[in-house]
Amino acid sequence: MMWLLWNLFDLAGTLSFAVSGAIVGTVKHMDIFGISVLAVLTAVGGGMIRDVLAGRIPPAALRDPTALILAVVTAVMLAFYVSSYRMRGMRKRVMSILYVVADTIGLASFTVTGTMVGLSRGEPESYLYPVVLGLLTAVGGGILRDLMAQRIPVVLVADVYATASIFGSIVICLVWKSGAMDLAPFTGALAVIILRVLAIRNKWQLYRPLSGENRRHHMNRK
Repeated sequence: MMWLLWNLFDLAGTLSFAVSGAIVGTVKHMDIFGISVLAVLTAVGGGMIRDVLAGRIPPAALRDPTALILAVVTAVMLAFYVSSYRMRGMRKRVMSILYVVADTIGLASFTVTGTMVGLSRGEPESYLYPVVLGLLTAVGGGILRDLMAQRIPVVLVADVYATASIFGSIVICLVWKSGAMDLAPFTGALAVIILRVLAIRNKWQLYRPLSGENRRHHMNRK
């Protein structure tokens, strides 16, 4: 049962992050190869980091090409779809919404898979190991995507992004340790999605030392 749940969340994360990576490549006016590269990096980058830290060498993405193929196919299909006639006139809004939805689902799904890997290995009672694996799986691919696209990684500036992953991972650990192992993945994924949606809707931001009046004051002093 656990293996089936892990695969379902891994598939959801792969497809969702492939979409978000392809959208970034499209917005950056890359060719089909560049779009595919960003889709692959986003879809499997975090999982590869997770596998290396968990001692699963070579990483699953290099042993089983399914994720790579799915990412490339998704990128190609999306690239042709967004350039089609029926998307004209509302392309920017549709792509923006699609990006947020795909990125949120991917964040939640990979938070689950990374955390489950840490928990299933029977590592120390501390939650640090599974939470770190969950976070790196969730944000690692996005960081690689943004660096390749010459953007500040969204995890460093977005509204409650990594925080949502950490929160969801802790929820998974708590539910898992309580004995409800089958329920833990769904509870954690839901926690990530709810926190992200609330953050976007209410424009929640973490504290920024040089924001608003403080930033203007700092610039004036220069």
